Amino acid sequence: MAAVESLKNLGPKSRAWLAEIDITTTDELQALGAVEAYARLRFRFGRAISRNMLHAMAAALVGIDWRQLALEHKRDLDLAAQKRLAEFEHVTDAGI
Repeated sequence: MAAVESLKNLGPKSRAWLAEIDITTTDELQALGAVEAYARLRFRFGRAISRNMLHAMAAALVGIDWRQLALEHKRDLDLAAQKRLAEFEHVTDAGI
């Protein structure tokens, strides 16, 4: 079980944010997935978390620099993240 420090794209601040949501290993990030991790980070830290973090995590999980993600893949990630964030907002608005 490797620490997230071993992943590309994730600097000290990103790793600290991930630790705040109990993601400290590559296995934990892989199990949760980049979209869910991003949604949880946005829920916890708000707009301090940008889509670059989403792209960085997704690229890290496949071992490439985030700038190497295909535009179509970035769009797919963005759409999935928007959908997941809307679910968070729905639950929050409903008072659940």
